[in-house]
Amino acid sequence: MPKKIVVTGIGATSPLGGTARETWTALLAGESGARPLTEDWVAQYELPVTFAASAKVPQEEQLERVEAKRLDPGSQFALIAAREAWADAGIEQMDPERLGVDWSTGIGGVWTLLSAWDTLRERGPRRVLPMTVPMLMPNAPAAAIEMSLGARAFARTVVSACASSTESIANAFDHIQQGFADVVIAGGSEAAIHPLPLASFASMQALSRRNDDPATASRPYDRTRDGFVLGEGGAAIILETEEHALARGARIYAELIGGAVTSDSYHITAPDPEGSAAARAMIAAIETHGYSRADVRHINAHATSTPVGDIAEYHALHHVFGDRLSEIPVSATKASTGHLLGGAGGIEAIFTVLALAERTAPPTINLNEMDPEIDLDVVRQPRALPEGDLLAISNSFGFGGHNAVVAFATV
Repeated sequence: MPKKIVVTGIGATSPLGGTARETWTALLAGESGARPLTEDWVAQYELPVTFAASAKVPQEEQLERVEAKRLDPGSQFALIAAREAWADAGIEQMDPERLGVDWSTGIGGVWTLLSAWDTLRERGPRRVLPMTVPMLMPNAPAAAIEMSLGARAFARTVVSACASSTESIANAFDHIQQGFADVVIAGGSEAAIHPLPLASFASMQALSRRNDDPATASRPYDRTRDGFVLGEGGAAIILETEEHALARGARIYAELIGGAVTSDSYHITAPDPEGSAAARAMIAAIETHGYSRADVRHINAHATSTPVGDIAEYHALHHVFGDRLSEIPVSATKASTGHLLGGAGGIEAIFTVLALAERTAPPTINLNEMDPEIDLDVVRQPRALPEGDLLAISNSFGFGGHNAVVAFATV
């Protein structure tokens, strides 16, 4: 018989705040995490994009110096978020062999890798740090969490571009259902605000170039949208069986009713314009345990603010919900946070959970002139969600044609 799986802890460090609650409060207030970059390398490399959504609270203020020194920034974000979620869940004791980690990244330890390459070229192999490979490997964040919190069931890593952390949450659902763990720490992190990723994304015309006004640069669904804003941070949720949560008297935010992944098999960077595979992922996530598309009352969209991506997701949503789509409140929260790449799905899962727990759909900022080809009920100001049982989905799509969707319900 399927287990009921619930969310009992949340944690995040993001462009909007150093904790999950600070991030949520800033999101509801309509704040933007995008800001000018002040590092010397912006001018040194003459970057065409001079802003990003960098973490609001430096990692150095949240970790011990010795600890941070041995971790890539992406792993630092992961550890900060996971520890907050763990404390929020209030688990005092459990069998470590029943605790697992499902984590993700889209790129991995890019700062460690490229800094080590600079050291090798400029100073020779003897100056390359021995911890370079353990710091740059994509599974380093999962390993850091596992060792910090004593998880011995498993520590798994998903790398599926911008769909990564949503896929990790979907995997965690399956791993608990299959009996591999009673509790799983799931989410993702990314630290890619570095000259090379910025130059590469800019070269492919994926980034907004509103250097004169970063706070309004990310504008999902707007007719004038011109690309996403690169963000960074990490987000974690604690998932456990309802039986385990009730036995310890835990506070429950929401139920995770399912997750699903599909692939487009279309193009390495562009989404399938028809959105058929993305639609299949939504349907599968919603209908896992007998729910129907008619039950969905809120959507946290992937909505990166790219011209082709936003409209492809709209087509997928219309395929799933038909004419009823215009009645479902849609939040596009990357307008505030920027795009956290492999960490995006984690922070947006938290937003979806809190939207249900507090019955409040968060706003989409910077939407001034709706794209006439997109017919959605986009939430512009915090909006009360109705009473009664609610179902919400969170979408994530990534380079390579990866699609991942998770669905949550009120408790």
